[in-house]
Amino acid sequence: MRPIPALAGSGLVLAAGLAALGLAMAGVRAGGAALAGAVLAGLAQGAAVLLLRPAMGAPTDVFVRRWLSGMAVRGASAVALVLAIAVLRDRVPVPWMAAGYFGVLLPLLFVETRFLR
Repeated sequence: MRPIPALAGSGLVLAAGLAALGLAMAGVRAGGAALAGAVLAGLAQGAAVLLLRPAMGAPTDVFVRRWLSGMAVRGASAVALVLAIAVLRDRVPVPWMAAGYFGVLLPLLFVETRFLR
């Protein structure tokens, strides 16, 4: 199994599930908010894996730089989530956007090693 398509597929399944859950429980706005948060998290995690994967067999200093770059991407995505919530808090259900973000980012983060082999 190729790692990047597997990561993307896993992220899409999680995003679709969270969007469907939001849609079923709270309507279209909740489903859209969950999907938006999930897409942001999926893009951040995908970028982090793309940064780290080439350095898996590299010397420690190269690996650590790539790992820190991936963490910076995830941090930037968290800042983007906070900014989106601040700007859109009157128009989108904030808990659903956060649930979409964390519902994709955390599972993909925990299984990241499978995608880095």
